[in-house]
Amino acid sequence: RDFNERCAQCSEVNWGLTDGGRFYCRSCHNVTERTREVVNTDFISNTRVQTISKSLRKQEKTDKGCEWYVCEGFQLVLKKQAEALEALGVCPQMKDEILCNFWRRYLQKSKQAYCNRPAGETVKALSVCDSSTDVDSEPETPSLLHFLSLSESEGDLQTDCSFASSASKMSESTSVCSGSVDGSLYLMKNQKEKLRMTMPMTLSLCYMALLWLREPMTLSDLLRFVVEGHIPYLNFFQHFPEKMKLCGLDLKIFYVESWPVYEEVYKKMLELAAFLDLPRFPDITDSCFLHPDMLCMKYLMEANLPDELHTWTCRVVKKICIGEADFLTLVPGNKSTRNVKYDVLAAAVIVVVLKLLFLLDDHYEWLLSDFAGERNKNNKEGGPYFEFKKWYKVIKCSLDVEQKKLDEERAKYLWRCEKPLFYSAKNKSKVLKRRQMVVNLQNQFGKLSGSVRPAEKPHPSSFQLSWSEENTDGNCFHGHSLKGILQEKRGLLTAMNPDYWLCTVKLCNEKECGHLAHYREVDFPQSYHFVLRLFSFLLRIQPSSIHDEVCVIEHKLFNKKLCKKPRYNTVLRK
Repeated sequence: RDFNERCAQCSEVNWGLTDGGRFYCRSCHNVTERTREVVNTDFISNTRVQTISKSLRKQEKTDKGCEWYVCEGFQLVLKKQAEALEALGVCPQMKDEILCNFWRRYLQKSKQAYCNRPAGETVKALSVCDSSTDVDSEPETPSLLHFLSLSESEGDLQTDCSFASSASKMSESTSVCSGSVDGSLYLMKNQKEKLRMTMPMTLSLCYMALLWLREPMTLSDLLRFVVEGHIPYLNFFQHFPEKMKLCGLDLKIFYVESWPVYEEVYKKMLELAAFLDLPRFPDITDSCFLHPDMLCMKYLMEANLPDELHTWTCRVVKKICIGEADFLTLVPGNKSTRNVKYDVLAAAVIVVVLKLLFLLDDHYEWLLSDFAGERNKNNKEGGPYFEFKKWYKVIKCSLDVEQKKLDEERAKYLWRCEKPLFYSAKNKSKVLKRRQMVVNLQNQFGKLSGSVRPAEKPHPSSFQLSWSEENTDGNCFHGHSLKGILQEKRGLLTAMNPDYWLCTVKLCNEKECGHLAHYREVDFPQSYHFVLRLFSFLLRIQPSSIHDEVCVIEHKLFNKKLCKKPRYNTVLRK
C-alpha cells in the first residue's frame, strides 16, 4: 500500500510482494529491484528466512553437481570420439547405428541398462535409472544416456529403480571418494567379471565399429590420431559438463597418464567382441582397404619403395592364402581362427619380400646396390635401377628427423589438462587465479628463453612420410626398376638371390611368453633391423610385433623346408 510508483511497463499501480520481498506488478507481472522495508518482523522475517534457506540449498546443490553414473561418463567419451571420427571422414552411420548399438549391447550384457534386474539382488553392480527419486532434483537436467540419439522404437532403459534409489542414498557416503554416484562401486573387484569399461576400451569399441564398417582406417592410424590430439582421449574429463563433478576415484577411472598401447587396445577389442556375442563381421575382400594387397600398396608408397614390389607382395599373399576372406574376417569367440592385425600383416609381407629379393644379411644387399649403381651410370634410357644403399641413406635421414621430432613432442607433452579441476565454488576463484598465474609465468619464461609457440597442427593424414616423383633431388624411388636384381626363368621373373635365411626355426607358444618369436637387435643383421624400425615408426608399435608376424609368414612360405635347420640364419633354397 505504501508503494505508489507507477509500473515502468504498464503504468499501473497494482503492486504485490514476492517471497523474496520484492515488488511485482499484478497487471503485467513485472518484478522491480525495490524491496519493502521490514515493518512487521513476525510476518515478513519468516518469509525472508525461508527464502534465504531455500537459496542456500540450491547453491549447495549447484556446487555439488548433478548425480551421474560412470557409464554416463563413458557414453559421453564415446560420443565425442565418434564425432571426431566423423569429422575425419568416417561414415556418419558409425555413430548412431553401429557404435550406438554396440554400446547398448554392452550396457545390457553388463546389466547396467536395457535389462530386468533380478528381484532381491544386492546393490553390487552398476545401474542407471531414468527417473530420479530425489525430491529436490532439477527436472531440466537431461540424462546423458540420450546423447547417442537413442530412439524410442528400439526400447527404453529398463532398470531397477529401487537400485538407483539405493545408490542415491549411498551417494552421500561415496561422495567423499568420488563425484559420481557409483565411482567407488565401479572399481570393486567383482566388476572385473563383467569386462569393466576403461578409457582404452573406448578406443577398442571405436575400432570395432570401424572394422564392422570396413573403414579405411587401421588401428595404428586410430591410435596415432589419438596421440596427435585429433580424437579426444587424453585429459578428456576437461570436456565434461560443469554439473558432472569429478574427484577421487573418478579421476582414476577417466584420467589417462599414458599413451594408448596397440596390443592392449587390440586385445580388449577381441574380448569385447566375444563378450557382446557379435556375429561374424562383414567379409574383408580384395576390394576392401584392409586387404593385404591394398595396405601393402599404401606402405610401399610411404616407405618410398619401388612400385614393382607390389607384384611380389601380391604373389606372397596369394602363395600363403592370407588374402582369403575366411582368413581376414573377424569371427568373435572363434578360437580356431587366427586373429589378424591388418596393418602389421601388410608390413610383415613387405619385410619378407625385401628378404626374398635383397636377403638383408648386411652383405648381399650392398653388392646388389653397387651393381645397380654401375648400371645407372651407363643407363641412359628407361628408369633408373633401384639402389638399396641410396634408399637406405635417404630413409634413414628422414626417419631420424621424424623420430627425433616425435620424441621431443612426447617429452614436452603436458599431462596436466588446461582446464583446472575444482569441486566447490569456494575454491573456484583461487584455483582459477593460480592457474592464470602459472600461464602468465610460462608465457614470460617462454619469451625470455626465445621459445616459439607451436604452430597449429595440420590436417590429419594417413601418410606420415610423403614422397613425390616431381622432386628433382632424386629422393623418390617409386618409379625405380628392379631389373638389376631379377632374372627371367620359365617365363617368370625370379630373384637372382637363390637363398633365404629364417628369423627362427621354431615358433614359440604365444600363450606362455606372449610372443611367437624372440627378438633382440644384436642377434639380427642391421639391415633387417632398420627395415623393422622403419615400419615400427609408421605403425607406432614395437619391432618385435612385426618380427613375430614375419616369422609366421616365413613358416607358411617355407613350411616344407623347415626340417633339420638348427639356427636362425639357416640358408634355404627357394
